[in-house]
Amino acid sequence: MSTILLRAAALAAALLPTLAAAEPLSFDHALSLAAQRSEAARAGRAAATSAAELAQAAGQLPDPMLRAGIDNLPATGPDRFSTTREPMTMKRIGISQEWLSAAKRAAREHAARATLEREAVQAHAAEADARLQVALAYLDAWYAGEALKLTAQTEDRLNEEQATAQARLAAAASGSVEVLQLAAASGVAADESEEARQQQAAAMVGLSRWVGFLPDGLAAPPALAPPAEPDYLQRHPAVVALRREVDAAREAAAVAASERRPNWTWELSYGQRNGNADLFSVGVSIPLQIAPGQRQDRETAARLALVDKAEAELAEAARAAAADYQALASDASRLQQRIDRYRSTVALPTRQRSAAALAAYRSNQLPLSMLFEARRAEVDVQRKLLALQRDLARAQAQLSFKPLLPGDAR
Repeated sequence: MSTILLRAAALAAALLPTLAAAEPLSFDHALSLAAQRSEAARAGRAAATSAAELAQAAGQLPDPMLRAGIDNLPATGPDRFSTTREPMTMKRIGISQEWLSAAKRAAREHAARATLEREAVQAHAAEADARLQVALAYLDAWYAGEALKLTAQTEDRLNEEQATAQARLAAAASGSVEVLQLAAASGVAADESEEARQQQAAAMVGLSRWVGFLPDGLAAPPALAPPAEPDYLQRHPAVVALRREVDAAREAAAVAASERRPNWTWELSYGQRNGNADLFSVGVSIPLQIAPGQRQDRETAARLALVDKAEAELAEAARAAAADYQALASDASRLQQRIDRYRSTVALPTRQRSAAALAAYRSNQLPLSMLFEARRAEVDVQRKLLALQRDLARAQAQLSFKPLLPGDAR
């Protein structure tokens, strides 16, 4: 019995991806899949892991050094290269340790952690870009599907009208010219449906690049609520990354400034001699900074100049992000106004005209050419309205998904 259950569970697990793929793909699920599958985000996470490992090692003392040697080995005479005949020859072994002060080690650790935070932001920025790209691809695919529905509906209507016209021709109530005109219009509508189907297929392929499979259908995208300008600027990837770059540059400058105080090296050694007492030695090596103004101070000045560079780049990025927000917000506002105005002043009258023309044509009060014109105008208006709605959704998506998630921007 347990074997049967195990096989059933394995079969269900194997069929689960197929069943899940058969369901319409939701907008939120597409965002999640894109963030998980982003190789750029994986590379960023790997870089952050590398920086985290380096940060752990940055605050440690350098490894001690083992020293061994032979002192005063004869080079000439009958005892040359002998380690046992010359009383002054000494075998020596020792250990040395470069000593860094706690303040200097802390400065290095802070610099490494600033680099870690910068790399972590880059990983979050890659995830944010993946979410933005899949959001735009999802919107393109969904609106392409809506355009396909519109053209298919128009094609179905024309096919119905063609059947009606043929029936009227059989009853001698319609001329063959009308039937031919309607057949031609049906052919044009069929071609437009194929064009819309081609565009929708291309959009779905573009979406599959981010989610990993070709969806069978898409759920309607949710209404997006773009953030306010301060929040957008606070979480903009370029701004956040450059804030971390400024922090890293400042910590690097602090490390360079700490080099004004040299590192001492302690050494202990033990020497063994033949026929004489063994010797024990203690020593310390202290670098002599004979020209700090020409070396250490210049290195610190170079690091401080990089701080100024990073701060200038941050200010420039903040200005660019503010301009991007204002442009996108302006586009979204104007597109919304255009959509509202277009619905009331163009779409509604065009729909009413098409309905009136159809009623008049069916009662033999309007020629077929006038019905064609009304239908064509209605389809063109609906397409324009869909295009405006898609542009609005794309602008809102760029405002909503370009910034990092709130927790990633700290």
